[in-house]
Amino acid sequence: MDGSTTETDIQGFTILLVEDFTHLAFSCAIEPLRIANMLQDRALYRWRLASENGREAVCSNGTRTLVDYGLEPVPSGDTLLILSGHNVEQRISPGLLAYIRRERARGTKIGALCSGAYVLAKAGLLDGRRATIHWQFHDGFEELFPQVRLIRSVYVPDSKYPTASGGTATADLMLHLIGRAHGTDLAIAVSDQMLYNTARNADAAQRYSLQSRYGLRNRHIADAVRLMTDRMEEPMSPPEIAAELGISTRQLERLFGRYMKCSPKKFATDLRLERARNLLLQTEMSVTEIAHACGFGSTGHFSRVYRARYDVTPTRQRAASDRPPE
Repeated sequence: MDGSTTETDIQGFTILLVEDFTHLAFSCAIEPLRIANMLQDRALYRWRLASENGREAVCSNGTRTLVDYGLEPVPSGDTLLILSGHNVEQRISPGLLAYIRRERARGTKIGALCSGAYVLAKAGLLDGRRATIHWQFHDGFEELFPQVRLIRSVYVPDSKYPTASGGTATADLMLHLIGRAHGTDLAIAVSDQMLYNTARNADAAQRYSLQSRYGLRNRHIADAVRLMTDRMEEPMSPPEIAAELGISTRQLERLFGRYMKCSPKKFATDLRLERARNLLLQTEMSVTEIAHACGFGSTGHFSRVYRARYDVTPTRQRAASDRPPE
């Protein structure tokens, strides 16, 4: 580096690693910054790592990462990025929340990666704001934080609280920030160095479309699945769905048999059970609340159907998820 960059010209990032953070998102956060420095032959960016214990953090693949700091004040002008992953609900401590709120009071710009939006929402930073989170957390996040405007895109470049949904979406956000600060040409050059030639815009969807996910080739099936997904709390019957689509119930049954290899009723029940499982694993909602949220008439009925599908009762599923991580 030629040393021509002054300290005040360097953009700093403090990446706070929460236990069980995801290593892919971690790499995708730092490498674009390193490559930008390399390409410009000067320090555009610096980064430091922090954790609650101030010594190390363990990621979800079991590797241990040494950190530079504990929960200390972020240098003025730097951005604090919260990076978490699996078991985020169990990894949020009162001390962590207090630290984030203190940094907000100091005027620190704060962002979140992967499941980090859960931490910011728990701290009350995202009320009334747009944010994204990894798709596996969508069901629980919407139930717990209805005041947050959950966006199902890869990242949200909010001016105050940017969020990325994890994995390579983290690289998308970092490339966006590099392009905004130093121009599109540099962002493209960094992307090329990463052999990442499909950098996505903020409005790109996280998951495949219904057609891609289920291999749908029929418009009526796609519309029926969309109705089932949108109306889980008050499920529509097959005749109601058919009427909404302008086809007969018999035709709807034939279409599901041909394309989905099951009845509309079974497909809808599987969707509701998948959401129920997410809520059991991601939230502290009671089994009764989850049964209602997923359109089951009673807790008893929900438990019987859940056990038939997953070979475990909702109560036992919850108890297993509450075990301390090893």
